[in-house]
Amino acid sequence: MMKVFYCDNFVLPLPQEHRFPMDKYRLLRERVEAELTPHCELVEPYPASDTQILRCHDIDYLERAKNGLLTEKEMRRIGFPWSPQMVERSRRSSGATIGACRVALQEGVAVNLAGGTHHAYPDHGEGYCLFNDSAIAARVMQAEGRVKRVVIIDCDVHQGNGTAAVFANDPTVFTFSIHGEKNFPFHKEDSDLDIALADEAGDEIYLDALEKGLRKSIERSGADLAIYLAGADPFEGDKLGRLNMSKAGLEERDRLVFDHCQRAGLPVAVAMAGGYAKEVTDIVDIHFQTVRSALSVVNS
Repeated sequence: MMKVFYCDNFVLPLPQEHRFPMDKYRLLRERVEAELTPHCELVEPYPASDTQILRCHDIDYLERAKNGLLTEKEMRRIGFPWSPQMVERSRRSSGATIGACRVALQEGVAVNLAGGTHHAYPDHGEGYCLFNDSAIAARVMQAEGRVKRVVIIDCDVHQGNGTAAVFANDPTVFTFSIHGEKNFPFHKEDSDLDIALADEAGDEIYLDALEKGLRKSIERSGADLAIYLAGADPFEGDKLGRLNMSKAGLEERDRLVFDHCQRAGLPVAVAMAGGYAKEVTDIVDIHFQTVRSALSVVNS
């Protein structure tokens, strides 16, 4: 039975324009519950502690984020209004990726139905990201002595700039990002491996580039654990994506990631990352397929 972590029960008090993309978390959890039980066990995560968050983020930033002391400019950069619920949900999302990593190391794969907040830097957040769950989880796994090396496979359409910055001088965490060349963030950081694709790349170009990137990343990282950010936003119907991938292409993307990791004997913790399609059902379809692909690893 595959463990699936969720935190959609921590509802944020958001203005109407921000509510639509947040609906996907509840709808995804409901679909997993309806269609994949008893094959999946839904687990409410513990919140990441201050100690865990500080393995990635600066103490001044954490204290100001916790206490609502971030400036108006800093909050605009994050994109959500501050609230205690936002901080708690960000803790839970990071806790879910930590939990998924622990379980994946024991059982081969586990899923966080949220997470993928890869734009958060040590000293600031941006792009709807307050705390960087993947970076926190990687550092926590190392601190607990569970792994020595981690590879982060970031397939969100936007470059994982915060993650790249966190691990810029850390050879024990290999960062791989495949993303839109001209998409947000407009200032890119240097990941260990970046593959930047032109707008309208489509399935064939994307999947060929991904396969080459996976081979290089897994070989060069020498990792004990993979954290996979399975963004739904390369989709052709995504308002922010522009890479023009089909749902079938994204399903093949998931299969490639899991196959390469399986062949290398790498446990995989999955986070959902972004998704901004015009129809929320399309986002849920894509994320659900990722969960189902992960489940096939358990059953193989």
